[in-house]
Amino acid sequence: MAGVVAALAAAMLVGCAPGALAPTPSASPLAPTSEPTPTPSPSPGADAAPGPQPVLLATLAASDALAVVDPDATEPLLDLIEVGAAPWGVAAHDGTAYVSTAEGLAVVDVAAGERTALVPYEHQPTAIQFGEYRDGGLGIAVSPDGDRVYVAVHEWPNPAWLEVFDVSEGAFVESVDVGVRPFDVLADPAGEWVATVDHDSYTVSLVDPRSLAVRAIEIAPFGNLGFAGWEKPHYASITADGRIALPYQGLVTVLLDPATGETERLETTANSHQHGIATAPDGTLVTAGTGPFGTATGEPNVSFLDPATGDERVIPLAHPHETVAIWPAPADAATTGTGADAAADAPGWVAVLAGGFTRDGWWDGLTVVDPATGDVREIPLEGRPQHVTTASFAPAEP
Repeated sequence: MAGVVAALAAAMLVGCAPGALAPTPSASPLAPTSEPTPTPSPSPGADAAPGPQPVLLATLAASDALAVVDPDATEPLLDLIEVGAAPWGVAAHDGTAYVSTAEGLAVVDVAAGERTALVPYEHQPTAIQFGEYRDGGLGIAVSPDGDRVYVAVHEWPNPAWLEVFDVSEGAFVESVDVGVRPFDVLADPAGEWVATVDHDSYTVSLVDPRSLAVRAIEIAPFGNLGFAGWEKPHYASITADGRIALPYQGLVTVLLDPATGETERLETTANSHQHGIATAPDGTLVTAGTGPFGTATGEPNVSFLDPATGDERVIPLAHPHETVAIWPAPADAATTGTGADAAADAPGWVAVLAGGFTRDGWWDGLTVVDPATGDVREIPLEGRPQHVTTASFAPAEP
């Protein structure tokens, strides 16, 4: 793979502090490197015919790069692919990754390790900046059939737009107003709706993908406290029963039924300002707690919540994190526990959290957490990894 990373020693970053709209200098800009891209160690069965390979894709918000990572390899970093300044979200379909950057939508051939297009938004930023408050693409999702990509595009002080990218045309074809600063976008696996998680308007905007009609639902379990509040939605995940899960402060998780607009409120115990969330194959909701902000008084952690029973396990972490991905556990993961009970309880997956928290306290790395054993390990990754997701692709022919 032939990835390229542009060093941005003057990168400007800013956190989630209420009222802070001016960027501040980066604490850890991505340093230039001339070292060759490391390659993963061979895995068992490497001589077999290659099939789709799982990888982690992580946007490096302090750079212009997308990282391709195998957390189980001896050298986890497989590639760095130039995508565009200040990448935020990443979504993938059939070997193609789509990255929302400050410059436009990057289309990436993951196996080839190259960006194939950088498409301007309909509401293109007038300046290229870095940090949470920068204009440009934020949340992103791909339709179930892979034909369309939905990108939330922010342009302060206007409300944001959900822009629709037609894959076959290679262009944005329409857009619609949604809420303010949509950190995340979700696409219904059945194709019935697309949702934006509107951070500063305390809303979820449900969009009909055919008509682009919008239904905004306020989700504010602690009240709408305006721009200066901390109790806002950040990211969401689709539950096993098709609802939208939104975590707040490690104190409440709201489950929204997109068909009816009805909500269920689950009291939780993590007590940590929560950002990213993912749904594991067994239905567990895995949420990153970033520490004490607003009504949350606890330290950084990760929560493993069963939404059906309310059972929750909370594991403390050394750093705050921004987003969460689910990664298949290695085949021998069960043997790392303690005895037969640990092996029987192993769920077959681990959580991977990205260290590029949007406020001060972020760190350059990924954290892997085993929910069965509580084991935690860290993988260094320069460039402020912000959004991490799991994807698969067929390796390129040698």
